Amino acid sequence: MRWFALAALAVGLDQLSKYAVRQAFVFGESVSITSFFDLVLVFNPGAAFSFLSEASGWQRGFFVTVALAASAFVSFLIVKHRDKPLFCFALALILGGAVGNLIDRIMLGAVVDFLDFHVADYHWPAFNLADSSIFCGAAVLVWESFFDRSGHRRTAREAGDR
Repeated sequence: MRWFALAALAVGLDQLSKYAVRQAFVFGESVSITSFFDLVLVFNPGAAFSFLSEASGWQRGFFVTVALAASAFVSFLIVKHRDKPLFCFALALILGGAVGNLIDRIMLGAVVDFLDFHVADYHWPAFNLADSSIFCGAAVLVWESFFDRSGHRRTAREAGDR
């Protein structure tokens, strides 16, 4: 159950931060925090890097379906592999991020993004805490794949055979 509690914490922090930004900003408003970071309120009807954001609206149902299926599968993996704490930690972060963005898609029709990093004239696509949770969970999964159950480092060949 602790992994689902961690996922719920990720969802709660994500939704709280998005609520705060929606209360403090109007759509498109931006505030410079540093020379490379702004807070901005944007809505992304697409996926990562605004993939399919210009589609005619069918993508909402598609992304909701994918997120529901992925959340069910990740939940199944958490239960099945509950004896692998690092693996479940990573999956809980991914689950929390997926559910956080799923709530936006269902309630608002698009995902609320507000973290905007940039260098010179180049801006990365804005993102949110749910996206960060998914990224961190995926990074931990990659890192975890290099260790066996006892915590010993696997060789490159062993990690690839997983």
